[in-house]
Amino acid sequence: MSPSAVSIPPRQRARRPDSRRRRAAVRRRNRLFAVVLVGVAVVVVVLLMPLVQKTVNEFSLPLTNADVIRQQAAEKHLDPALIAAVIYAETKFDPRSSAAGAEGLMQIMPATALYLAHRSGATTFTTSDLGTPAVNIAYGSYYLRYLLNEYHGNLTDALAAYNGGESNVDRWIAEARDQGHSLTVDEIPFPETRAYVARVLSAEGKYRHRYAAQLYG
Repeated sequence: MSPSAVSIPPRQRARRPDSRRRRAAVRRRNRLFAVVLVGVAVVVVVLLMPLVQKTVNEFSLPLTNADVIRQQAAEKHLDPALIAAVIYAETKFDPRSSAAGAEGLMQIMPATALYLAHRSGATTFTTSDLGTPAVNIAYGSYYLRYLLNEYHGNLTDALAAYNGGESNVDRWIAEARDQGHSLTVDEIPFPETRAYVARVLSAEGKYRHRYAAQLYG
């Protein structure tokens, strides 16, 4: 019998439309499932976005002790974002002792803290107190205010002194003045101090924007 003479049994012929309908139904269910799945994913992303953003902020730009920062900023007439930025540049809010002996969130040297305690009239301060965040932020903020007063409100000079020491900054300022201008960030001779000042100035704006509610609320 030739191929053209082969016939399909009636039962098999009857099954073909049903098979196509089943495949079409499966495709419709799959498309519907995909649409529902995408919709659920969108809803989950929308709901989780604030949490994800908060986690990203805390990982890349952490913030703790916001209440202490606000209090000290008000008492010392400082921008809370500046205090937060200095802490970020010093320790990224992970308090530790440095190889040079600086302590706590704002990396205060014990000798500096004792000097500041004497200036402020504190009578019960001990250097071990620098491990307490509230005390450390209080002394770091006091030091920032002192340096800003010393350098007539010039933030670049004050931050450079916070990191590089007043005697060095006084020399750099004098050299810049001899050349007929003020000290700029790019002219700071110490690479570490130059990078430090730039980092604080950059972080200050970010803290002011991202943590407005926590720092200014």
